[in-house]
Amino acid sequence: MRRRRGGRRHGDAHPAGIDWHDAHWLGAAVLVILLCIADALLTLTLMKHGAREVNPFMEPLVVGSGHGFAYWKLGLTITGVVVLVVLARARLFGLVPAGVLLYLVLVMYIVLVGYEWRLLTEGESGFVSYWLGIPLHYPA
Repeated sequence: MRRRRGGRRHGDAHPAGIDWHDAHWLGAAVLVILLCIADALLTLTLMKHGAREVNPFMEPLVVGSGHGFAYWKLGLTITGVVVLVVLARARLFGLVPAGVLLYLVLVMYIVLVGYEWRLLTEGESGFVSYWLGIPLHYPA
């Protein structure tokens, strides 16, 4: 009982006409969502330590406890990931599959979370070094 991996008829051109998606897209989707959660947590932690949100669309949502920020961020990211997985085989502008965009988003989140982590751990005054009680970087 295999599921459809292509259109029903030879001429079917609907991009979401299948109900079987490759496992690597599931892996990329899960990683993007996990990194989105890490980004939200790191952003809120940085905000508590004096940083400010540079995204003008998300800036009004970060006020207070940040619950609205986290809900909107996760909701928009999950919606985008689902759309990219469903349309993964569709070609953007007739050139590249939309699944490639999912991997591009994954790489961007890896860079962003790495940058935020570096901001938290930079120098002896970094949040993580303060929390652990040991300096993570020694002065030159």
